[in-house]
Amino acid sequence: MKRRLNNIFKSDGRAVVLAMDHGNGMSVLPELNNPGEIIKKAVAGGIDALLTSYGIATTFQKEIGNIGLILRADGGTSQLAKSTDKSMEIIYQVENAIKIGADSMLAMGFPGASNEDITLKGLAKLINEANKYNLPIGAEMLPRGFEPAEDSRTGDNLAFACRIGAELGADYIKTAYSGDKESFKKVVEGCYKPVLVLGGGVSKKEKDLFQMIKDSLEAGASGVIIGRNIWKHPNPDKICAAIAAIVHENVTVEKAVKMI
Repeated sequence: MKRRLNNIFKSDGRAVVLAMDHGNGMSVLPELNNPGEIIKKAVAGGIDALLTSYGIATTFQKEIGNIGLILRADGGTSQLAKSTDKSMEIIYQVENAIKIGADSMLAMGFPGASNEDITLKGLAKLINEANKYNLPIGAEMLPRGFEPAEDSRTGDNLAFACRIGAELGADYIKTAYSGDKESFKKVVEGCYKPVLVLGGGVSKKEKDLFQMIKDSLEAGASGVIIGRNIWKHPNPDKICAAIAAIVHENVTVEKAVKMI
C-alpha cells in the first residue's frame, strides 16, 4: 500500500492531483473534447497524479504514463436529473482498479445529506474490500453533499466530515477549503490522515486560487486535488507548474502568478 501511495504523495508528503473525473455525471464539453492533450500538458507541468473516470483511465494510458492514477469509484447520477438528490453509489469494484493499474480509488462521503447512509456505507464497504488488495482509498468528504445549506462548508462541519472519513478507514481525505486558515487548521488537526483541498467548481482568478492553495498548505494540508480550474485554463501546463511550485517548493503567490 505504501508503494502505491508513494506514486501519489511525493517524498515531501505532498501531492498535486489533477481531477478529471467530472464527465461521468456532468457536461465537460467542449473543454474536455480531447482529454489526452490536457493530460499531456498537465504531466509536463508537474502534476503527481490524476483522479479520473474509468473511460479516461483506460483510453489515455499512454498520456497518463507513470504518474499516480486514482480511479473514481462512484457515480450513477447526472446533472440532467431533476431531483436535488446527488448521492453517488459505488459503481466500480477494486478489481477494476487493479486491472487498469490504478494506485488508488476515491469515493464520496456525504455526512448530513438526506441519504448519507448510501455514501458512507458504500465508502466503508469499498475500504473493506480494498484492504484485501492493499489498495489505498481516498474519501471526498463533503458535509451535506451537494444539498444547499448554510452550514454545508463551515469549518466545524468540514472537520467533522473529514474525521468520519478517517474513522471509516480512508487513507487520505479530499475536502473543501473552509475559507480561512484558522478554521481549516482545525480541520487538519482533527483528521489523522492527509488532507487534500479541492479547487471548487467556480472559476477562480489565478491569484485567488494560488492564495487558497498557499493558505491551506500553511494550515496543514498535504496538497490539492483540482479539476476545472486547471482543465478549463488556456494554459494547463503553466498553471500546473505554478501549483506544483507552491505545493512542493513553497514559492510565493506572487512568483506563482508570474509563472503563468
